[in-house]
Amino acid sequence: MTEHPILDAIAFNADGLVPAIAQQHDTGEVLMMAWMNRAAVAETLATGRVCYFSRSRNRLWRKGETSGQVQKLLHLRLDCDGDTLLLLVDQPGVACHTGRRACFYREARGEALVEIAAPLVAPDVLYGHAHDKTGHDKTGQDETGHG
Repeated sequence: MTEHPILDAIAFNADGLVPAIAQQHDTGEVLMMAWMNRAAVAETLATGRVCYFSRSRNRLWRKGETSGQVQKLLHLRLDCDGDTLLLLVDQPGVACHTGRRACFYREARGEALVEIAAPLVAPDVLYGHAHDKTGHDKTGQDETGHG
């Protein structure tokens, strides 16, 4: 199987990673940002299911592998510098490990940081075990591998 030509156009950083922004294809809602390496991009293009790279776990992370909240890739776009990806996805349900639709649920308002979206589902329901108020499991990591 030959590699997709976009792989050579991506300017991966010194760690072999590129930031990827997931956006809901039909509403334009920005859902999340995560990292991808070459293998994650290749798998995503080959399968149509979004795969990221977990920096804390140092392995591929298939979105929804523990939560069931799978992202289907519709389009993958590369920015003008080749150093950021935009993934137009179909995301049924929540995208954030905190149980919110999107990861961008906190907003700067004056001197305050305000939560502008409540969880739609509890993290322990998503992952089948207890999480703290930030959505991290007892090991200190969430599905994204954030620690």
